[in-house]
This record gives sequence, C-alpha cells and structure tokens, in this order.
Amino acid sequence: MLGMCRGRRKFLLATVALLFIPALTWLYLTAGNFQVKPLPLSPLESQPPSPPLRVREVEEENRALRRELSKPPPPPPRSPQALRGGGARHRGNQSRSHSEEGTGDSDGKGGAAAAAANGSDCAQQPPVDKCETIHVAIVCAGYNASRDVVTLVKSVLFHRRNPLHFHFITDAIAQQILASLFHTWMVPAVRVDFYDADELKSEVSWIPNKHYSGIYGLMKLVLTKTLPSDLQRVIVLDTDITFATDIAELWAVFHKFKGQQVLGLVENQSDWYLGNLWKNHRPWPALGRGFNTGVILLLLDRLRKLRWEQMWRLTAERELMGMLSTSLADQDIFNAVIKQNPFLVHQMPCFWNVQLSDHTRSEKCYKDVSDLKVIHWNSPKKLRVKNKHVEFFRNLYLTFLEYDGNLLRRELFGCPSETDHNSENVRSLCFVPVLVCIHQRPVLQWFCVTFASLFF
Repeated sequence: MLGMCRGRRKFLLATVALLFIPALTWLYLTAGNFQVKPLPLSPLESQPPSPPLRVREVEEENRALRRELSKPPPPPPRSPQALRGGGARHRGNQSRSHSEEGTGDSDGKGGAAAAAANGSDCAQQPPVDKCETIHVAIVCAGYNASRDVVTLVKSVLFHRRNPLHFHFITDAIAQQILASLFHTWMVPAVRVDFYDADELKSEVSWIPNKHYSGIYGLMKLVLTKTLPSDLQRVIVLDTDITFATDIAELWAVFHKFKGQQVLGLVENQSDWYLGNLWKNHRPWPALGRGFNTGVILLLLDRLRKLRWEQMWRLTAERELMGMLSTSLADQDIFNAVIKQNPFLVHQMPCFWNVQLSDHTRSEKCYKDVSDLKVIHWNSPKKLRVKNKHVEFFRNLYLTFLEYDGNLLRRELFGCPSETDHNSENVRSLCFVPVLVCIHQRPVLQWFCVTFASLFF
C-alpha cells in the first residue's frame, strides 16, 4: 500500500513538472510583449497629453508652417542705404581684391563683376562639382623634398572634399618613398601617377641655374610636354607649401580666367624683381613686382595651342645672353615670358600664396586667420625665417607634419568610390576580416563581424 502511494506521488510530480516547464517557457517568451507603464515619481508630476491631442497639435503646427512657406519672399532691398549696409562687412575684402586681382580688365563691367564676386561668401567663385577630380602636379626629388611634400599632401587631404589625382615628377628615391607612403595610407578617391624626372633633365639641363633647388627647379617649364595630352588643367605646387583650406576653392579660380589668360599666379611679395634689395642687384625682367611660381594654375590645352615650349625656350635663350644664369629657377623664365606677354597671366589674390621669404611683405596680404589659404615657406631658411607671425605659421606646419596619415582614410560623402589603386586596397583590407570571421564558430561570428566593421 505504501509503495502504491509513493508511485502515485512520483507520477503526479512528473506530470506537474511536464506542465510547469512549458508554461514557464511560454511566459518567458511572451514577457517581451507586455509593457509596464512607469509610475510618476510624485503626485505632482504632470502627465503627458493623450496621443490624439498631441497628434492634432503637431498637425496644426505643420499647417501653419506650410502656410508660412507658401508666402512669396519679400523683394530684396534696393535702396542705397541698404546696399551700403549690406556691403559694409566686406568692404575691406573688396578693396583688397581690387588691388590684388589686377587682371588687366579696364572696363567697368569686369570690375563690377569682381566686386560682386567678392562681396559675398556664398558667391565668391563658381561652384566645383563635388565629384569632380582635381589634378595636382608636384616636382619632388630627393630625401628632403620627399619629407616636405608629405606635409603638403597631408594638408591637402585634410581639407579636401573632392577626388584628387596627384602627378609627381620624381627621381627614383622620391618615387619609392611616395609610392610606399600612399600604399600604406590607402586613401580612397586618390590617384597617384609618377613621371621620371631623369628623362626630363635633357629638356632643361642647358639652362644655368643658381637656385638651391638645382635642375629640378626648372622642370615646371616642361609640364605641358610631360603630363598626359588629354589633361586640360592642373594646379602646380612647390613642395614647401601648406594648405589651410579646401583645394577645390583654388580649382574654382580657373572659372575666372578671361580671354587668353592661361597662367594663374600670385604677385611676388618681395622687392626682388624691383632690383633694389642691394647694390648692383640685377634681376631678370618682370612685370612690376613679378610673380611667384610656388602656386600656378595652368590651362594646359591652351598653352599647347600657344606653343608654350617654343615660347619659353626662345625667351630663355635671349635673356641668358645677358643674364648668364637664372637665380630663381623657373620663376625667372616665367616672369620673362609674362613681361613680353602680359595677357597670359591671371593675377590671383595674395592669400593663395602667402610668401614667407626673408624680404617678404606678406603682412600686407592678411589681416586675420580667415584670410590665409596657402602658406609658402619660400625661404632657404624654411621654418627659421624671420617673420612677425612665424610662430603661428610654424604651428600650422607642425600640425600636419605630426598628423597621422592613416586618419585621412575616409570615403568622400556623396561621391561613388573611385576605382583607383588606393580604393581597391581599402576594399581588399576590409574584406580580409570578413573572410576570417567565416571560419569562426557561429557563436563568435557576430562579435567578429562587428569588430571588423568598427575598425575597418
């Protein structure tokens, strides 16, 4: 009898356990569907309005906003007082732009257009398409030039919002350094091409040159012949340049070229070409103060039609008969050509090439930080040059000198990825962690893929 009771008790316990476990599982799975409304912390806490009332309030606000937007905008003020008031803030920039542009336009229409372009930050220059590729050419040879050009490239990549195509005229040493650098950074939407500088030496080796850059300082003269024949325009930069703004703003200056203008240059900010720095100082011929070639905008297609190669060669041969050698390399020859053909140059505002040479007058160019676009360390002393604001410029340079190039590895917003070597490297690198994750256990796959997406 006792055994029968114990057997029934075990049977009941087993039945209850079988029923309790599914019920507990069902409650656990459906617990997420129940929401517990939080109680107010105190009776004084106000309750939110009911959902229908809040919906009606939002609808009323939307109707009022639509009615406000549907009203026609008021006409802009045209009174002289309003015009003077609107332009007072930019009057300093307007007066400076007139004195610096100096493009040779004598008609009032051109001057009015320039004033209108400089009178508003929103309409300074025609817009550049956000996915338009900007071409940059740099002559770089040797260890020292390679070190300087890295800082330049960092400053350009830091501010840029457009795809870039770098054209480097290099020797074997600089090409190896730069190729390894760009391969390590793997910056998307950046293409890099190299051109052998040794093959170009014969084009300029016949020109005696006293400049510290040596024969490489003359190679900007042969860019129309060196760069691809289908390339129409390019920005040419010295290696001792630091950008403080988006290079697309400089690219937009091409839209300001008029007539037969094919060269965009900034006026020289020293008295070198005026010939009054010291006794018996005899510079090459130049138009006024001359132009600095640290930053050049070249319309390559028009220069080829003008037979640029023949033009600069004839000018150099004629001037060398009296000057015997160049002191400032390609800059002397560019200025001699412009002296004879002033219509070729479009003078850019001075902030596109703030020159920190020993005898510079660059302080007349800028008044505050917003005026600075491009800093040019065009003194042999470089960072040790004497200048009132050299500490500020030096800090700007050192910021990019110490900047980690891997932080520049970002996709451009709103532009399709460029199918260049750097983008392919980035995509292959991102794919490797995913392949590794495939071979992990299912439990760890989620963590592995999440980790890869965060860091790659």
